[in-house]
Amino acid sequence: MHYRRLGRSGLKVSEISLGSWITFGDQIEEKRAIELLLAAYDHGINFFDNADVYANGQAEVVMGKAIKELPREALVISSKVFWPTMPGPNGRGLSRKHLTESLHASLKRLGTDYMDLYFCHRFDPDTPVEEVVWAMNDFIRQGKVLYWGTSEWEAAQVAEAYGVARQYGLIPPTMEQPQYNMFHRRRVEIELSPICQKFGLGLTVWSPLYFGILTGKYNEGIPKGSRASREDMAWIRDRITPDLIAKVHQLTVIAQEMEVTTAQLAVAWLLRRKEVSSVITGATRLEQLDENLGAAETLEKLTEEDLDQIEQVLDNVPEV
Repeated sequence: MHYRRLGRSGLKVSEISLGSWITFGDQIEEKRAIELLLAAYDHGINFFDNADVYANGQAEVVMGKAIKELPREALVISSKVFWPTMPGPNGRGLSRKHLTESLHASLKRLGTDYMDLYFCHRFDPDTPVEEVVWAMNDFIRQGKVLYWGTSEWEAAQVAEAYGVARQYGLIPPTMEQPQYNMFHRRRVEIELSPICQKFGLGLTVWSPLYFGILTGKYNEGIPKGSRASREDMAWIRDRITPDLIAKVHQLTVIAQEMEVTTAQLAVAWLLRRKEVSSVITGATRLEQLDENLGAAETLEKLTEEDLDQIEQVLDNVPEV
């Protein structure tokens, strides 16, 4: 496993990380989720991503049970806050009240005294950025959070938060968590990349396989038991278009020529970017975890010719 600095910070995170969205507390049973996390740790993964809204908090509960068996100081645990998780008009957003109550609830569910990484899950137009930055700064001063960041914020919004922090001598955001994959790349490569370089932010990117479509498993249709076959995942089926599947077929050919899987190619393609500190992967089986881990070796195989071929395939793909 290779480890990368989280932006300009001194924290090092595994370039492949394990996320809990959809899987922990939802798609897979608790025993298997714990087994996956422990296996990931054994393979060198130290960064485990979560959020208070995942499975209505149950994802944090399951992760908390898993990390009890591991040395806490060896782990980088994250969670996020924004979406409704509590009753009343203050049960969502980024007000100091909701931030404080959500952080305490997440820490309790995870069974830990502090959060390594704490993300503002979306931008909150109803809360002044100053209030958010001050609250996060207070959490860090209290030892409840080590690094704070944003998720799915626009570049200008991140820059505003950074500016507020510098204006008042507070601790600025360290990381941003955007969606980034072969079919959704403009925001990272054009909008976020410049501020990553300017402010030293690290990216922990999610949906590297575009909801599983870039694995190639939907190339011949929707298999039974796959996420897209579930009624509550109908939104994934809406994204499986003939044009995108045609592109995945072409990417699969490139992967086969390299003797890797399409998923490994897709993750390795993300790791080529220096501003990417970690690629958050998901897994429901140990075989998927092993496949994701193989992306690091795939990166070493990627040549300029391979990258040119990929760009030709992705040319004219509309941003999804």
